[in-house]
Amino acid sequence: MIVDLRVYTCVPRRMAEWVALYEAEAWPVQQKHLGRCVGWYTTMEGALNKIVQLWAYDSQADRETRRAAMAMDPDWRSFSEKSAKLGAFMSQENSILRPVPFFEISSGQFGGR
Repeated sequence: MIVDLRVYTCVPRRMAEWVALYEAEAWPVQQKHLGRCVGWYTTMEGALNKIVQLWAYDSQADRETRRAAMAMDPDWRSFSEKSAKLGAFMSQENSILRPVPFFEISSGQFGGR
């Protein structure tokens, strides 16, 4: 298993608007194609205006297959265009994480699916 850690930095005062757009249009598409969200957060203290997402996959190949299918979905393309027009992001960081041998994500551990 791997986890895709995604950190987005938003333009100040634009995060709530983007999260609302995401919830309405992107979340259903990502649930359909990506499936295993193990964390979705916004920062309250420290470095502000950040959105943090964690997505679990069986392997890098699984991740690539799922993300490619999502990229072809017309609903994802529509969301991506609206998100770009909103102009809410300053930067994005991605990291692929591998759990240590003694840790395993259990279903429901993070309140997700």
